[in-house]
Amino acid sequence: MHPLLLGRLRAALYFGAWLGIGALLTALMVLLEPRPLVHAIAFTGPMILVYAFDCLSAWWVCRAHPLGLTPPLRLAGNLLGAALLSSAVWVALGALWAGVLLRAGIGPGRAVIPRDLTLVFVSGVLLYAESIVVHYFLLAFESARAAERRVLESQVSAREAELRALRAQLHPHFLFNSLNSISSLTGPDPEAARRMCQMLGDFLRMSLGLGARERVALEEELALAERYLAIEQVRFGARLGFEKRVEPETRRCLVPPLLIQPLIENAVKHGVADRVEGGEVKIEVRRRGGALEVTVENPRDPEAPPRRGSGLGLENVRRRLDALDPRTTRVDVFREPDRFRVVLTLPAVEDDTGGRDGA
Repeated sequence: MHPLLLGRLRAALYFGAWLGIGALLTALMVLLEPRPLVHAIAFTGPMILVYAFDCLSAWWVCRAHPLGLTPPLRLAGNLLGAALLSSAVWVALGALWAGVLLRAGIGPGRAVIPRDLTLVFVSGVLLYAESIVVHYFLLAFESARAAERRVLESQVSAREAELRALRAQLHPHFLFNSLNSISSLTGPDPEAARRMCQMLGDFLRMSLGLGARERVALEEELALAERYLAIEQVRFGARLGFEKRVEPETRRCLVPPLLIQPLIENAVKHGVADRVEGGEVKIEVRRRGGALEVTVENPRDPEAPPRRGSGLGLENVRRRLDALDPRTTRVDVFREPDRFRVVLTLPAVEDDTGGRDGA
């Protein structure tokens, strides 16, 4: 459909403009040749309506002759030809319509005179030329909108691709860590290793299910973290402690899948595995206005040398949140003498589907 007819407001503005043109043409006819006003209106009213639809054809003429891509002489010749042809057809229709009105006794005075036809022809050429200008502006506007849409779609596609790539990195990362844990138990405690294998299978099934979704309920993400910690407790025993403080109203908030998991892994690696006495991993979730705040904390040995590959999980989380929306998400890291804290801030969007939304 023609873009000027898309929506009632556009159509009303377009035909309203032509109503004004019709009033001007009627006034000119009365001034050039005295006649009853009603006769002039009877002639110009239908004529203006017909030409209003005829000038819509300028949209396709302009699309067929894009500016900058059509040779200037060809462009000028074709546009002038379209205006002359359109106006000539309008004059012919005007002569026929005037004859009909004259036979009905409501014609525009006496028979249409050459001055009337000349006025109609010149007006037709000028109006079609104006219509061409308007349609070129409309095409430029539509082209700019389309270009803006393509840029936005490209940005969204790039962000989605980045998120998929970052999520894909998580699976081999925590699988590698878990297999290392099982390997360390195979010799000294085969039963614990078998138990860990079963727990790891359940954990992987759950993580793959959550990872395939765009958003998951916070309570599901926390359940996954608890399964991971249960696996690690088989390895570390009493050395690994876990404390969780979660405000009830946050449990149905939606978060990206596998967002907290890398932070839990880092907390276990640096706050428990690196310390002879072990340590306690703490998770706290609360709501601050329209924001959800997730804190993961672990003890820290300031004298421990940095481990190779440290920071991969944290960087992954930071990049995922940046890819979602850097304006409403944030990752804050606090390194205290004996504690290490990571605070995630993201919009508190509640799940209205009971936490099982596959969107």
